[in-house]
Order: sequence, then C-alpha cells, then structure tokens
Amino acid sequence: MSRLVIAVFWLLHWLPLAVLAPLGQAFGLLLYVLVAPRRKVVLTNLRLCFPELSEGERRTLARRNFAITGRSMLERGLAWWAGPARLRAMVRIEGLERLNALKAAGRPVILLAPHFVGLDMAGTRLSMEGDFVSVYARQKDRVFDRWLYHGRSRFNDQLLLSRHDGVRATVKAMKAGRPFYYLPDLDYGRKESIFVPFFGVPAATITGLPRLARLAGAAVVPCVTRILPGGAGYVLELGGPWADYPSDDVEADTRRMNAWLEEVIRTMPEQYYWVHRRFKTRPEGEPRIY
Repeated sequence: MSRLVIAVFWLLHWLPLAVLAPLGQAFGLLLYVLVAPRRKVVLTNLRLCFPELSEGERRTLARRNFAITGRSMLERGLAWWAGPARLRAMVRIEGLERLNALKAAGRPVILLAPHFVGLDMAGTRLSMEGDFVSVYARQKDRVFDRWLYHGRSRFNDQLLLSRHDGVRATVKAMKAGRPFYYLPDLDYGRKESIFVPFFGVPAATITGLPRLARLAGAAVVPCVTRILPGGAGYVLELGGPWADYPSDDVEADTRRMNAWLEEVIRTMPEQYYWVHRRFKTRPEGEPRIY
C-alpha cells in the first residue's frame, strides 16, 4: 500500500500547481468526512483556542483546515521530485538577506518554524540555500521514511539529527555555521516542558528555544510558511532576529514564544497543525481533554 501511495504522489507531482491544489483541497475535505477521530481533535482544539467563535464558525474553520492540510499532503511529491527551478518558482523566500547577514557575521541562528502545514515544502526550498541542521523523527513505515528523509536531504549537505542526539550535537552544528530549523511548538510530554498559556490554555511547552539560544549564543529568527491560494505557491517569511532574547527567565521566554505563535496563527488559523493533540499533557489533577 505504501508503495502505491508513493507512486500516486509521483504521478501527481507532474501536474501544474493550479490543478494539483484543488485536488488536494478536495482530498482534505474527504478526510474531514471520513477521519472522525482527527476531526474531533481539530474541533476540540478550535473550541479551546477560539471560544469567541460560534460552533458553526469553528466547523467551517475545521473544514478549511482539512482542505489545506489535504493540499499540503498531495503536494508533498513536489518537495521530493520537483526540479530546482520549479521549486524556486513555487516557493518564494522573503527576508533571506537577514539570514545571510547573520551567517556572514558568524552568528549561530535558530529558525523558529511553527507547525504550519506547508513547512515541509518550505524546508526543502530553504535547503537549496545552504547547509542546515534539523531534527528528524524516523517513521514507522520504511517506505514513507525513505522518501521523507530524501525530501529533507536532497539538496546540499543537510544534517538531520534525532531527538536522542541531544543538545550538544545541535549546538555544535549551529556554531559550525548551520542554521537550526527548529519546530518546538508540539506537546512532547512532561520531560523538559513547563506549562505556559497557549491561547489561554495551559500547554506543556518545551523550553528548548531559550536554552538553545543561550548555549549557542544564537539569534532567533521567525520562519513562517504560508500556502497561497490556488496555484500561487508558497511564501517563506524570515523575520528579523528577536531583540533581548533570551532573557534570564526561561518561563518568560517560553511564554513569549507561545504569545508570538498565537499572533501568527491568528493571521491564518486554517493553516496550523490542529490535528495534533496539543493539550494532551495536562497539569496534575486536571482531566484529560481528548
């Protein structure tokens, strides 16, 4: 079955993006109907994070989320097989000069990349600009694992570490000139996490961003991926480095990360990775949410 899915992805990647995009959206809406457990997770997350919306508005937002997620899934083949010229035309990078200036100055860099559904495409496009370091989680399915790994490592000399490689290897890579493509906004359990607000709800949040920034002396650069309507492609926005970060207060720094994340999500709430059980880990004594 896995090989059949990969073959379908390969066939689809030949289609123009203007054709592939609506196919992906239709696929996502089909998933909304068929995959009830994940639909329930998305609606629960939206109820917690957007209590000001009506139930009907949240269901509309959930359908839009599934549609854009389906699109990102079917467009995965482009990250795996599209040629460099097509990828450059499809994914526009804004603010690359900021990253290049930091690298030229010898400053270690952390690219703070939230889980927007287009991040894999952006990661592949960004890898065309040089050597980076990121964390890669091995997939249970060996066929999918092979192609996911290929998509993230096909250009230049990418360093993909596992979570078990530890902080030292990541800091060493950053100090050697590799920006770190970092995704710290999921629920990774209690270990190395603290509870800070995310849309007003206590969320187990790892403190890796301020700790790594301090250990490596790294600049934190916002790295946001937006999927554009229709066949317009993607835009990867690299912001300016955060000022006065990290501070001497790890909790305050982690709160700042979540507050910034909320602000960005509100600009395109349908594109966030709401299928993740973000509030799975609860403070002691609180009931389960999902």
